[in-house]
Amino acid sequence: MESLYKRLSSWWEKYSRPVKIVFVISVVIFVVHALTSFFKTVDWHHVGIGLSNLTWSNIIILLIFGCIAVIPMLGYDFAIVKFLPGKFKTSYIIRCGWITNTLTNIAGFGGVLGATMRAYFYRKHASKKDILLAISKIAVFLLSGLSVLCWVALALMFIFHQGGHFNQYAIWLVAGGLYFPVVFYFTLINNNRLFKDVTPKIEGLLVGSSTCEWLFVALFFLLVGWCLGIRHNIVSVLPLYVVAQLLGVISMIPGALGSFDVMMMFELSLMGISKPTIIIWLLLFRIFYYIVPLFLAGIFFLHDVARQVNDFFDGLPLIIIQNTAHSLITAFMYISGILMLLAAAVPDITEDNKIFARLYPFTFFFIHQLSTVLFAIAMLACARGLASKVQKAYWPTLALLLIGIVNTWWNLRTMSLTIYLAIVLILILLSKRELYRAKLQYSISKFTIDLLIFAGSCILYVIVGVLNAPQYTRNHKIPNFFLFPGEKVWLSGLIGLLLGLILLVLILHYFCSGADPFAKEQKFNAERVRKVIEQFGGSRTSHLAFLKDKNLYFYQKDGQDQLYFMYRRNYDRLIIMGDPVGNSAEFRPALRQFLKETDLYNYQLVFYEISGQFTMLLHEFGFDFIKTGETGLVRLADFTLAGKRQRSQRALMHKFDREGYQFKVVKPPFDDEFMKKLKAVSNDWLGKQIEKGFSLGFFLPDYIQLAPVATVTDKDGKIVAFATFMPTGGKTYLTIDLMRHSHDAPSGIMDKIFISMFLYGQEHDYEYFDLGMAPLANVGESQFSFLDEKVAHFIYEYGYHLYGFQGLRRYKNKYADIWESRYTAFRRRSSIINSMMALVGVINQRADKPAKHAFFSWIAR
Repeated sequence: MESLYKRLSSWWEKYSRPVKIVFVISVVIFVVHALTSFFKTVDWHHVGIGLSNLTWSNIIILLIFGCIAVIPMLGYDFAIVKFLPGKFKTSYIIRCGWITNTLTNIAGFGGVLGATMRAYFYRKHASKKDILLAISKIAVFLLSGLSVLCWVALALMFIFHQGGHFNQYAIWLVAGGLYFPVVFYFTLINNNRLFKDVTPKIEGLLVGSSTCEWLFVALFFLLVGWCLGIRHNIVSVLPLYVVAQLLGVISMIPGALGSFDVMMMFELSLMGISKPTIIIWLLLFRIFYYIVPLFLAGIFFLHDVARQVNDFFDGLPLIIIQNTAHSLITAFMYISGILMLLAAAVPDITEDNKIFARLYPFTFFFIHQLSTVLFAIAMLACARGLASKVQKAYWPTLALLLIGIVNTWWNLRTMSLTIYLAIVLILILLSKRELYRAKLQYSISKFTIDLLIFAGSCILYVIVGVLNAPQYTRNHKIPNFFLFPGEKVWLSGLIGLLLGLILLVLILHYFCSGADPFAKEQKFNAERVRKVIEQFGGSRTSHLAFLKDKNLYFYQKDGQDQLYFMYRRNYDRLIIMGDPVGNSAEFRPALRQFLKETDLYNYQLVFYEISGQFTMLLHEFGFDFIKTGETGLVRLADFTLAGKRQRSQRALMHKFDREGYQFKVVKPPFDDEFMKKLKAVSNDWLGKQIEKGFSLGFFLPDYIQLAPVATVTDKDGKIVAFATFMPTGGKTYLTIDLMRHSHDAPSGIMDKIFISMFLYGQEHDYEYFDLGMAPLANVGESQFSFLDEKVAHFIYEYGYHLYGFQGLRRYKNKYADIWESRYTAFRRRSSIINSMMALVGVINQRADKPAKHAFFSWIAR
């Protein structure tokens, strides 16, 4: 007996593969023959009628429950990962399990294909060997649910008598029902070594998942019949379904395709169900249980592949997609809003303009004139928020799109337009991450664009109304597309425009509202500024912080201030004065943080009078720049009044000495009398001019008290000129801030101050004297200079009567040994014109009157 068993085992091992192939081929031939015979007797015209009579409610029910029937299969993957090293996210297991199970569900070959797919998905934390071992442990449990279902079918047939004439298949159900007890014995009771780590909890999960899988599919099959109107003896179909699935498993055909269907076709027809209904039943079952979940799996798989490609290219593809989606949805909102306004103003334009006629259907169509105008303006307002990437614009835009889709479907009922609007909806969903900014900063340029759109529409609307007036139409011929249906319709649109203006303001106010740390005026903290300068050293502009006309942004590391930026706000731009002051080693991280936070609040940055080194750093962060001037430096160690070059200056100094003019450096604190004398000189020097600030100091008593003051007095001891020191926190640079003289001071008094300061710097071991910047010096002179720099050079050549640029450059060139370039940097692709206007506005702003932005306060407040 034992030898016979060995011979049979050896024979099966040798010939099992050919036997299986012959068996499958014979089954396929039988199935094809049976299906062909059955299909010849089907009335396919009635099949088409039955499919066309399906209601949307039934389709939605089948769509939902078809996907629900797949869910229990995910339990297999949750069981597999328990045998694998590493941890996997629940969402990842669900996504991978859905892809694998729906694919093996329809393609069959579950062992090979399932192992391959899972080896791909779980390769990060487990080897292929680990995955194959885990799959082999759960493979025997996959049919345990069908085995349990066999006993349920037997109970229906012999206890509840719901089996109809299917009692002849009882032997198949008994054979299938014995599968689970055998598996249970060998895996849990017999202590098989392969299943030693399959705990009762894991086995319960596997058996439960398998049972729910087969039960849910069976119930879904019955649900399809119920949706087709089959109510009588629907429960008796369950035993037939179980038998058909058993035969499908035995046939080894992928997805039991054909073998299951042949059984169901012939047996259901014996139950009195029409053949067209059976065809529709099986077709819907295959579509909503196999095809639709597989389609979702394809989406999940493409998403996973796209994520890997995106990671490989460091997130660049996702950025491109999001930027493209954001640009497209913004353009759509603007174009649709403008087209709807035009259609409201000129109702019949679509009949006379082919381009408009083609584009207009792809906007949201509203029958009533008032609702069309309001909706168009709401779209334009949301477009403004989208263009500025404001987070608050997402939900209003989404709501407008959903309303538009419902309204368009209700009025037009066209599938192509519905698909188009669905694509637009997907675009707004894709662009969600692009909308990250906390608020909208409303600027002059944005206001100008919105004003042109809205005011242009209003003017056109009024003109059309005038043209449609009876007294005008009687004497003039009006083009057809200017004709209005009636006065009431025109009046409704006019009311819509007025209400739309209110709606526009409200929406923009909503986008502009919210906390903004860069908009409010700060309380100056002198102690923090001094501490940064004392610890890390100052600069040639660090002292300007004490003017209190600028806000300060401090960068901290480990809770300690490292440096600060000085800036002033002008509409949607922050004008930053000079390089950061403080720890130069932290310039890069500080700049990164500053740019990130200001961008969050939708600000454009303009850096003014910055060094070449800091300009190159900004260029790495996406800034363009233009040269705006040069700073003259005197090398104090080399300065001398001797020699031919300084002959005139030497004679001038001798003249002042003979006439009794004295240079003196006075250190603070200064008494009130001294301050009054300085103030008198300052007022005389200013005359009717307005005191400027930002990049220059102005006469502020507290500011003057912070540093020494150099004075020049006449023979009577009267102060005729003075210059305030600008402390730089070191001995490298000596520079002055305010330099003023009275009108009765002798000619050449400025040279007296400069030369005296040079000599003072030599005595106190300073390296350089900073003469300050000569604006627009040597800017745009080359034929290869940027166009913006050439415009600046034009201002330099012909604007000297306003600022005296050329004379300032020539004057400082008498002393300067070195000229250092200074730059203005602005965000790439931002408007250089707007940036320069904002810069000029800040520089020319009165020192005692900070910007109020009253022009837009009614929106942004």
